[in-house]
Amino acid sequence: MGGAVSAGEDNDELIDNLKEAQYIRTELVEQAFRAIDRADYYLEEFKENAYKDLAWKHGNIHLSAPCIYSEVMEALDLQPGLSFLNLGSGTGYLSSMVGLILGPFGVNHGVELHPDVIEYAKQKLDFFIRTSDSFDKFDFCEPSFVPGNCLELSPDCSQYDRVYCGAGVQKEHEDYMKSLLKVGGILVMPLEEKLTKITRTGPSAWETKKILAVSFAPLVQPRRSESGKSRLVQLPPLAVRSLQDLARIAIRGAIKKVIHQEAVSRNGDGLKATPRFKRRRVRRRRMETIVFLDKEVFASRISNPSEDNSCEGLGEEQREEDEQSPAEMKPEPPVNFLREKVLSLPLPDPLKYYLLYYRDK
Repeated sequence: MGGAVSAGEDNDELIDNLKEAQYIRTELVEQAFRAIDRADYYLEEFKENAYKDLAWKHGNIHLSAPCIYSEVMEALDLQPGLSFLNLGSGTGYLSSMVGLILGPFGVNHGVELHPDVIEYAKQKLDFFIRTSDSFDKFDFCEPSFVPGNCLELSPDCSQYDRVYCGAGVQKEHEDYMKSLLKVGGILVMPLEEKLTKITRTGPSAWETKKILAVSFAPLVQPRRSESGKSRLVQLPPLAVRSLQDLARIAIRGAIKKVIHQEAVSRNGDGLKATPRFKRRRVRRRRMETIVFLDKEVFASRISNPSEDNSCEGLGEEQREEDEQSPAEMKPEPPVNFLREKVLSLPLPDPLKYYLLYYRDK
């Protein structure tokens, strides 16, 4: 059992490795991956494996390998304000990363077969909103999860700009999946042992691109009820933001602009990213890997896009790393500038807490 990229010691190191192997290629996707710690979606007793490029399954709880999620995120070509449907939303890890890009005026819906997994996803989402400093760096499109079989969506459900299916789609269900897309929309799904990107270019026109070879557990076929009728899944309505929500979004946005302007006038280059631990880069050969989740459920075959076999300069990089003092190699703790600014405002405490979404930190 192995991964397409090297294991990391923490979430940032995992993302560094995914970037180096060209699985993460755009800044938006990188920011979303760094903002949400993958380990937070693991059960406590399994967290030592969180930063390995491997899938994980425990009961009904399942996470795909990081390289799969990064390929999916890149293929979806996400933009603020789009609508997204996640079929087999699982722990909500992918839906939450997508929500960081969609922003407050997007739509973020998930359908999950197992009620216990939906409860798990809601707990993880609540933990992220309450405790993560990353939450204040983004305008978040909070995902909504509904129970049911994704092959039994109500015929009157809305179409979406972006759709992802996290289970193997049989050929007979391809048209059903395509019907969920708006014109101009993108569908990403495992189809015939390939992670596939399908773009709807017209009412009956499509462009298809095979991304990489994978093997997912197949979609669970619908079961008829005792009456012989299927259980139609009703997706959440496209809700309109309340005036209070719109005001909070606007105020937080205005404060962020003030913080940025202050930083630019002080530093000349805006807020600087928190420095990360400097590590020696090891260039890897192209390799084919099979990732097994368990013997009967999941296997994924992945080709590493990186094919640079050069080791030139490694000795010099190692010497530079060795010369650094321990103090220089430790990152400074991040500062939540938005929180500090809100708490310093001459406002009643209840209003401050409202602007901060009543978060713990």
